[in-house]
This record gives sequence, structure tokens and C-alpha cells, in this order.
Amino acid sequence: MNITSALQIQHRHCDQALAQAESAARSGQWADCFAATQAFCQQTEAHFMLEENDLFPAFEAATGMRNGPTQVMRGEHAQARELMQGLQEAATNQDTDDFTGCAETLLLLLQQHNMKEENILYPMCDRAIPDFAAQLE
Repeated sequence: MNITSALQIQHRHCDQALAQAESAARSGQWADCFAATQAFCQQTEAHFMLEENDLFPAFEAATGMRNGPTQVMRGEHAQARELMQGLQEAATNQDTDDFTGCAETLLLLLQQHNMKEENILYPMCDRAIPDFAAQLE
């Protein structure tokens, strides 16, 4: 499995957890919403940390690109983290409107972010650091 395939799978798992959380919020199942929100945030944070601590530095070392696509992705991770904090607060407060608004904004951000990673950055990583894929298995 290459980097692109392995990390696309992680994206899909995170997407599923967010969808479960939003569905639970819309139906007023706050315990389920809170649990799914926590799962989503933990999975997403673990994914971000893998990228920021391992993948991006390996790519930057191999290519010399330090202010390119990885810098953009780090900025988008920061935006997502802010929205995840809002999502957790809305789940804690059992605020359906706030939760769904935050979830929809986060979903749009992550869809755009993931498209850039999956179609541009990850294929670049597959070419520049193909051996990194072994760390993802």
C-alpha cells in the first residue's frame, strides 16, 4: 500500500466518525454524539500528528520544500483544530444548531483539505519518500 492509499483510508474513518456525531446531534442522542465527537477528534488529531511529526518532515527533508504544500496543510490543520474545539463545546452544551453549524463548516474545510492532500501532496510524497509507506502499515 502506498502513502496515498493508506492516508485516504484514515480520512474516510474520520469522515465516518464526524457523520455519526452529526447524525446523533440531529436526533438528540447527546451521549452518542459526545462519544462520536470524541472519537472523531482523537482520530483526526492522531492523523494530523502523524503528518506533522513524521510525514511532512520526511517529505521536507527529501525535497527541501519547507514553505510549500506542507506549510499550507499545517495552517489548515490549525483551522480544523479550532473547529473541533467548537464541535466539542457544542456537544458538551447539547446545542444542536451550534453543533451542526460547526460540523458543516468543518466538513467543508476537511473535504477541501483532503482533496489537496490526496490529489497533490500524497502523490508527491509517494514519489519523494516511497519507503515511508512501510511506516503506515
